[in-house]
Amino acid sequence: MTEFNHYTVMKNEAVDALECESGKVYVDCTLGGGGHSELILQRISPDGKLIAFDVDEDAISYASERLKAYKNLTIVKNSYTNIRQVLKDLGIKKITGGVLFDLGASYHQLTKQERGFSFTKEAPLDMRFNQDAQFSAYDVVNTYSEEDLVRIFSQYGEEHFSKRIAKEIVNKRKLKNINTTTELSELIINCTPHVKSKIHPATRVFQALRIEVNQELQNVKNTLEDILDLLDFNAIISVISFHSLEDRIVKQIFKYYSTRCHCDKTQMICHCPPPVLELVNKKPVTASEEELKLNPPSRSAKLRVARCIRR
Repeated sequence: MTEFNHYTVMKNEAVDALECESGKVYVDCTLGGGGHSELILQRISPDGKLIAFDVDEDAISYASERLKAYKNLTIVKNSYTNIRQVLKDLGIKKITGGVLFDLGASYHQLTKQERGFSFTKEAPLDMRFNQDAQFSAYDVVNTYSEEDLVRIFSQYGEEHFSKRIAKEIVNKRKLKNINTTTELSELIINCTPHVKSKIHPATRVFQALRIEVNQELQNVKNTLEDILDLLDFNAIISVISFHSLEDRIVKQIFKYYSTRCHCDKTQMICHCPPPVLELVNKKPVTASEEELKLNPPSRSAKLRVARCIRR
């Protein structure tokens, strides 16, 4: 089996939330190492169907081998952003059971040296989830304007020294393009104040670059809204996010589509359509103490769950 290091975060909680039943259609939008998919398949067999998406060839290769015994699984090498067209091509009109999102990068992607996600390992500036894509972190770092670099470092990384880092990047690349993760990491260390922190100085910038390269936040927003029309009555959306920006988007969308009225307070009569979703948990579920001992990075994970109530 292909080597693929990945810990499945909140596996039971995320799959329990789907209330899996045999005979229904489920979608795993982020296959990864196949941990969530395997548990779904165990619970929906023999008559349930699972469609699993991923763009990462390493993940697909590993999960295909891991899950080869399940005949009711369809793995699709495609972005979950294309879920509407993919399901149409497969002849699936509705997601009758539920859909699971495990957002962000996998442990495998973050730790595999040549993928260029880590600021501690020498590698080309890459950070692509989909290795067939042309656009990479190298393009962002070496072609974006100073203003655009400030914008993504501030918005996606919440980096306090965005202006200073962006200016230094632009000055450095006038002499020579920035090619590797360690070049960029050293630049960030050298141009920012040395403060006592458990977080590496390059953490926020690398997060921002990863989000920009893979359009993570926009993809989540667009797909969550797009998927509502695909959900059958009582179907469930289960979403694990790993940083506040993702979680905020999920929270806002769930809140908007579960609210009965969006009218201005001065409007006498409400003409809003009925809500589409019902919140299953108003506050996010977090990892258990046992899981945190096994996998400390789980501490940042938040699970939000909603049920489709539109008939």
